[in-house]
Amino acid sequence: MSREEFPPGEHGLTDRMPRQSTFAAAALLAVLFGAAPVRGELVVFTDGRTVKAAGYEVVGDEVEIRLRGGGSYLVDMALVDRIVEDEVEVSEIEVKEVGFDEKVAYDLSYNEERKPLFGTAFDAIIQAEAKRHDVDASLVSAVIRAESNYEPKAISRKGARGLMQLMPATAQRLAVARPFDPASNVSGGVRYLKELLERFHHRPDLVLAAYNAGENAVTAYNGVPPYRETIGYVKRILSWWTPSLAAAVAPAASPVALSGSTSK
Repeated sequence: MSREEFPPGEHGLTDRMPRQSTFAAAALLAVLFGAAPVRGELVVFTDGRTVKAAGYEVVGDEVEIRLRGGGSYLVDMALVDRIVEDEVEVSEIEVKEVGFDEKVAYDLSYNEERKPLFGTAFDAIIQAEAKRHDVDASLVSAVIRAESNYEPKAISRKGARGLMQLMPATAQRLAVARPFDPASNVSGGVRYLKELLERFHHRPDLVLAAYNAGENAVTAYNGVPPYRETIGYVKRILSWWTPSLAAAVAPAASPVALSGSTSK
């Protein structure tokens, strides 16, 4: 199939021949048979820009992004910060269910008494990296369970890799050359959690939401973004991990008041 280069400045994307006829036929069938709207995805690029896609597929070191209006194009995975599935807003009540008191932050730094939660073969690595980077080891273990269920060779549909499911761009930024090596992967993931803890003042809900949906999404929504995937992610981790066991510390800052950003 022939391809053409996008103009300079367009992420270095590679155009794939549009598939308008296929998408048009699918849309017509959806109308005729009363099908529910196709759920979409948010593709967030490392430069901060976001694309609302009809779907995607990781192909080697590239991701094919299918457009809602038809057609698709290929993007180097090194340019993709993250992909958030099911970009559907949920009720305000459901968003508040995962929120914490804005006036309270927690001390989620390393504490010898807060061990990894699940008794796995990777606990020693988790404990060592959590201590090295001053991050709560129980939090790290809960994130790993949600991300990969402790499968070090895991590759997600989005292209995230290893125990802490680092996207290629994130691994590159954190100098993780071996994403399937447990020690290397956990070291990178814990360093990223440390960045989020510092940026969001140890607010558990905001840190977890940012790990899933990105820091900019948390800042833009002044809290947990109303994405069904992100809300489910935060709830799932909080069902295993109890941040209230950590001592309360100084009042937390509002996320919109925070300046600067990092990129997963």
